[in-house]
Amino acid sequence: MELKLMNPEELTALYRNEMTADFPKAELKPLRAMLRLMDMNRYDPLLITEGGQPLGYALLWLPEGREGALLEYLGVLRGKRNGGLGTRILALLGTRYGQLFGEAEAPGPEASPGENDLRRRRIAFYERNGFRVLDYECALFGVRFNCLYRGPETDDRKVEALHRGVYAGYFSPAHFERYIQLPLKPGEAVKPARSWVEEEYP
Repeated sequence: MELKLMNPEELTALYRNEMTADFPKAELKPLRAMLRLMDMNRYDPLLITEGGQPLGYALLWLPEGREGALLEYLGVLRGKRNGGLGTRILALLGTRYGQLFGEAEAPGPEASPGENDLRRRRIAFYERNGFRVLDYECALFGVRFNCLYRGPETDDRKVEALHRGVYAGYFSPAHFERYIQLPLKPGEAVKPARSWVEEEYP
């Protein structure tokens, strides 16, 4: 299994042909923002292949200091799912980056029992694959997330600083204040925000 760095044209095709079907619109960052991050050398869109055949993809946002990576999107192509590929991909990513940050939508009273069960299963998948749930949560564009980490660091404050740096190095202070709550303090209300529409995502 190999990780192949995509070029802008390949990322655009993946986004339009796969990701728009795999993720709800509210959870899908605008393509324009991904391409801008690529221009800044802060984004790794990876195609996972084996024997020359595409199997899946992983899109990672890199902190300014390039200490680890935030795994934004992980997907296995239709027809290739339920074969343990997600576990194998995460192992490769762990080797490549050393430290991985993750965000998984947190269970909560606003969601249906079925949706909360799905969220818990998603978190459990990451835990089975070496991630731990950190002692802080975050809210991004009005959505609350559990924060996850896989790597050697045991101090959650140091992980939090690296995690925060991913966003602080991209957003203006005004946009960060408006859309990013990291960490989400105990008892702090999630700021309402619209979806990640292009005009609101610099």
